[in-house]
Amino acid sequence: METKKLYRSRIDRMVGGVCGGLGKYLSVDATLIRLIAVLLIILTGIIPGVIAYLVMMVIVPLEPEA
Repeated sequence: METKKLYRSRIDRMVGGVCGGLGKYLSVDATLIRLIAVLLIILTGIIPGVIAYLVMMVIVPLEPEA
């Protein structure tokens, strides 16, 4: 069995592909991940949410080309 790896999406992206990659990793629609992300950013404050997104853009690698 192959292990799942988290990558930023090259295709399903709005800004950096983080939500698209999370959606693919969790087998959930990326739109749902984006809505959850926006709600969390609103509830926890804009600065921490944006910093968390930027950190994920740096840490999570871009998915390999097909």
